[in-house]
Formats: sequence, C-alpha cells, structure tokens
Amino acid sequence: MCNDYRLMVNVASIVEDFADLKIKIRFGEGAPNLEAREDIKITDVGPVVRAINGGRNEAELVQRRWSWPGPNKRPVYNFRSEGRKFNSNRCLIIADGFYEFTDPKDPTKKRKDKWLFTKKDEPIFCIAGIWRETPEVGQAFTMLTMEPGPDIAPYHDRQLVILDRSAWADWLDPGVSASSIIQPLPVGSLKVEQVG
Repeated sequence: MCNDYRLMVNVASIVEDFADLKIKIRFGEGAPNLEAREDIKITDVGPVVRAINGGRNEAELVQRRWSWPGPNKRPVYNFRSEGRKFNSNRCLIIADGFYEFTDPKDPTKKRKDKWLFTKKDEPIFCIAGIWRETPEVGQAFTMLTMEPGPDIAPYHDRQLVILDRSAWADWLDPGVSASSIIQPLPVGSLKVEQVG
C-alpha cells in the first residue's frame, strides 16, 4: 500500500485552494515552511489540515509525523476504512501525487516499477486521514485505505481514500457519516505515469 507521496506546492497555494471551498486555514503553530518534496515517506513529517473545535469552515494546518507505532512496533501508516465510523480526529492529508509500486515489467530488473498518480486538472488533492497522540511519537497521522477504484485496480489491490474536493469540509465534520464520503473516484479521475 502507499508508503510514499509527493507535495510540491507552497503554503499560499494550499490556503487558496481551501479558501475556494470557504474553509479558512489558521496557523496555531505558525505557518509551516513547506519545502517541495518529491518523496514523503513513512515517519517523515507532512502537512495535515484538522478542524478547529469540530467546525467545518475553519481549520488548522499543522505538520505531523506520518505513522505511529503499532502494537508490534511496526509503523501504522495505512488504516483500513471499512466498517469504521471515524467520529473524531479526522484530518486531510495534502498531496499532489502518490506512488504505487509493481513488480518490474522487465524481469532482469531487481527494483520494482514506480508509478506516480496525480489528480487530473487539480494542483492538490486530499487523502482522508486520522490522527492520534501516542506516548512514543506524540501526534501522528495515518492514511485511510479502501477497495481500489478503476484507476488504481490495475496497479494495486487497495487504494488510499482520495476525497473529492466537494467532500473536504464534510471530512472535517465528524457529524457527517464517513461511509457517505468514502468512495472511489470516477474512472479517469487520476493520471498515472511510470517514474522509476
């Protein structure tokens, strides 16, 4: 499952995209200095948006660690969404691309083929996430997963929950049922290219 994603845009662009949806972004910890990054990997810090006081029109942008230690000390970086309500601690994980890996087409290669997925006609997208606080690492987030939609199924048997822009505010509102939001994007929503 996804263990690598990308974010190449700056804070101003993120704030503008959320403003278009009437979601005001606050910086309770100060505006982060986001560097363009081709690869954000497990245990790296990445930007997430969380609701302020359970509201849907005001949120904070913070940087948190991707993954928390699980019971076996392995990092919990993906979390199955099926059958869960997610009534608290929801967050939006900001990305402009994510990677999946497949067995190499060329049998002489040892490394897996790397595929970049981006959302067509949108500079950023949001992955549904949850965050929690642990004694080991403090606050950290994980990405929700689901059955693959038509654009991902040829590459992987699971996929990240990529939210339609119209659902960003709903995901921040724990009063909105998670099951009504979590669904695959329509065919052709994602662009895929081999990058390695």
